[in-house]
Amino acid sequence: MINRQEKIKRISQALEILKTHETHCQLCPRNCGVNRAQGEKGYCGESLVVRVGYIGPHFGEEPVISGIIDYQQSKENKLAGGSGTIFFSGCNLKCVYCQNFQLSWLNQGEPLEESALAQRMIDLQDQGVLNINLVTASHFLIPVLRALRLAYQEGLNIPLVYNSGGYEKKEIIAVLDQIVDVYLPDLKYSNPSLSQKLSAAPDYFQFASAALLEMKKQQPELLVDERNIARKGLICRHLVLPGQVENSQKIISWTASHLGKSIGFSLMSQYRPCFKAPSTFNRSLSPEEYQQVLKWAKDIKWDILFIQPTAFSQDEHLIPDFNSPDPFGWQK
Repeated sequence: MINRQEKIKRISQALEILKTHETHCQLCPRNCGVNRAQGEKGYCGESLVVRVGYIGPHFGEEPVISGIIDYQQSKENKLAGGSGTIFFSGCNLKCVYCQNFQLSWLNQGEPLEESALAQRMIDLQDQGVLNINLVTASHFLIPVLRALRLAYQEGLNIPLVYNSGGYEKKEIIAVLDQIVDVYLPDLKYSNPSLSQKLSAAPDYFQFASAALLEMKKQQPELLVDERNIARKGLICRHLVLPGQVENSQKIISWTASHLGKSIGFSLMSQYRPCFKAPSTFNRSLSPEEYQQVLKWAKDIKWDILFIQPTAFSQDEHLIPDFNSPDPFGWQK
């Protein structure tokens, strides 16, 4: 059971620590230093006013997050459970191939007051979602924490998932201790030249690896309930990129040796060239590439390994349209 009073206390402490970032934002490794309280926008393209692209049940996450076994089952049970996702506008990473480019690059989305965001969280819980899933929230961390405090005061009591591209500061993640129940970060790149080319972040691995170690410190193993739904823990995601088998192998090996095999590891095959994907990445991942990386992952013998079949990468819901009220097509 979620200890709401403890979470409220921890959030208040976190907000006190983070307050200087309202006027001199250094929440992420970009260190923009902008005064977001005065409407200045950082690399993420956002100020201090929360803006969201979509709020609603989502069935495309790992089974322990969304509560489904496979895509077909989610189609048949699209109104049951799901992850209560909140997709925020803007992003501190801006991968050139991002499937959510409408939000991360084009900064589409509608402003939402903190009290309204809190109410939407309560509404999601009332709909029967399994968790509240904050998708790319690091640049809105201060107002989101304020909204969460209100939501816990009003009875929010389902797990909180922090869904991130991994480009985080470990000291910022540290203030989320005992607030976040499940960390769901990406670990994208091991190679600085690759992360520079695709995300303009040559220091990606330096920061992401340190942040994941902090997440592991807080949530050392993935714990699920009797329904096989995650209650606490860490799931490290890795998207296999076309032509980058070696990058994936290095990520898998580092994760196993530094984070251990008791966390969840999710190996994704869903890469599709989107938005500004360079010519060398202008193709989908081949089944052979994914199988080569998958064999490497299976040899690690993870306690919990999530696999995404390459056929899954062709499903239309993985390329959302945030101009639609049903961006992932779950209601079709």
